[in-house]
Amino acid sequence: MRRYYEFALVVVLVSIMALVLLRALGSAQRDMEEAGVQAEAAAIRTQLLEAVAHRETFGGQLPASDNPMDWIAARPYNYIGERRSMPQESGVWYFDINAKILAYRFRDGHLACFRLSREAGASSLRGVVAGIGLLRLDDKYE
Repeated sequence: MRRYYEFALVVVLVSIMALVLLRALGSAQRDMEEAGVQAEAAAIRTQLLEAVAHRETFGGQLPASDNPMDWIAARPYNYIGERRSMPQESGVWYFDINAKILAYRFRDGHLACFRLSREAGASSLRGVVAGIGLLRLDDKYE
């Protein structure tokens, strides 16, 4: 009879440890997705700065579009284009035509929102050249 209690105790302890591990993995997955969004936004900013620096050096016009993806050459592989409403897919980048924001839809459904700014402030700010920058807005939650 004692062995049954010992076995039950081991099962309970292993179950608790598995639950803690699953929660930690979920948290790590959300953190990794956020890090990926930040890295992709940094790559977009770099390409925007490159486009502005090229125009400053060689002249010409900047794109008239508010969609930062029209300014850059290398788009994220999971960019699905311009949309009038939030897509059903998760883990994708898209440009909201109505709000004029670049958004990433996380797997949990909330959005990381970015806006192309032509008046982002002084060029001495990090990530801004000639007033052009990609600003992160507050995240939107469903």
